[in-house]
Formats: sequence, structure tokens, C-alpha cells
Amino acid sequence: MEHLDKKILNMIQHEFPLDPKPFEILGTKAGIDEDHILERIRNLKESGIVRRIGAVLDTGVLGFASTLCAAKVPVDMLDKFVSIVNSYEGVTHNYLRDNEYNVWFTLIAPTGEGIEKLLSDISKETDITDIITMSVKRRFKVDARFKL
Repeated sequence: MEHLDKKILNMIQHEFPLDPKPFEILGTKAGIDEDHILERIRNLKESGIVRRIGAVLDTGVLGFASTLCAAKVPVDMLDKFVSIVNSYEGVTHNYLRDNEYNVWFTLIAPTGEGIEKLLSDISKETDITDIITMSVKRRFKVDARFKL
């Protein structure tokens, strides 16, 4: 990875400007124009280095309910289950674990009742009923920024 790409990634992680033209500002700081920085970021995304660029919001502060779910899904149902879970707007993460509860996902909704409804809908649609839900009692936030 080139030095310029590392510089761009560091800026995006640590100092993304809240501005109508954030990439113009980042480009200026990197010594390139807006089109060039967008091209570099597009290449980083296409190569798989960047998955997405977006805000990380504290859903609790915004008044939303959230929960971590663990589901026990037979191996022959994994693809179907994961596809259905991923189709729900409130799912923010979904990943496999090497455990009898092998599919874990996070879910947000405007209310706790909304979470219950989403989980009920997922169970009905997938025929998977063994889903544990672990609501947030105390939040731990890991800083997942990496200095490149």
C-alpha cells in the first residue's frame, strides 16, 4: 500500500470532516484534489481494504434499543438464515462463531418492543426459534481505529 493511501486511511479514521465537501477538505490536507482522493478511496474499496465509510452512532443516546443475538442454526440452514437476517434493516452486524450458537448478530430498533417484533419475524421466517438475546446493560466501546 502506498504512503498516500495510508495517509488517506488515517485521516478518514481520525479526522473525517463534518462538512458538505469532506473529500475536498481531505484532499487538500493530503495534497491532492477531490477527484483524486475519491479515486484513491474507490480503489481501496474495490480492493477490499475499505469495506465502508460511515458514521458510528450511539443508538442508546439516540433513544433506540439494541441487542446482541446468538442463534443456534443447523449447518444446512446457515445460508438461508444469514440471508434472511441480513435483509432486516435493523441488523448492523452478522457473523459466524465456532459455537453451538453459531450465528451472532446485532439488532437495533426504535423500542424494545420493536426488537421483540423483529426477532419474532426472523424466527417465523426462518423456522429458527433458539435465539438468545442479550440487551445492553453496560456499554463497552473498543476503539477500532488503526494507525497506518
